[in-house]
Parts: sequence; structure tokens; C-alpha cells
Amino acid sequence: MSHIVEPKQLLHLVFGGELRNLATTEFKDLSEIDLVGVYPDPASAHSAWKSKAQSTVDNAQMRYFVVELHRVLDPSDD
Repeated sequence: MSHIVEPKQLLHLVFGGELRNLATTEFKDLSEIDLVGVYPDPASAHSAWKSKAQSTVDNAQMRYFVVELHRVLDPSDD
């Protein structure tokens, strides 16, 4: 009997918002943070990040970020 081995989940969070100052990562209004989503791998997170970043290119204060949640949840994870 063979077992299907699923790839390890490498959760990534994509979020963004308008920054107060481009020299920092302090958001102008925390209630306006755009939580794009949680993604199972780096490729899909990058795709979501790129799409959101490109859609807000006209606002220089907008920034989107990718957080490697799998590293936060399990710091020993490589």
C-alpha cells in the first residue's frame, strides 16, 4: 500500500497598507490594513503580493509585504 506524502505547508501571509513615511514600515491607519490572505507556498504568496502591489502603483505610500508565517509558527523550520 502506498502513502501519498503531501508537501510541507509553508504558510505565508500577504498584507499591506498606506505608510506614514516611506523610510519606515509604520502604517498610516491600522484599521485600513489590507489582509490579502494566507498562502500555502512562496510562489502563490509572491503572485498575490505582486498583483496587489501592481494594482496600487499610483499610490507611492502603499506597500505590501509577505511574512513567512511558517518561520513564526516554528522558528526551527528551515
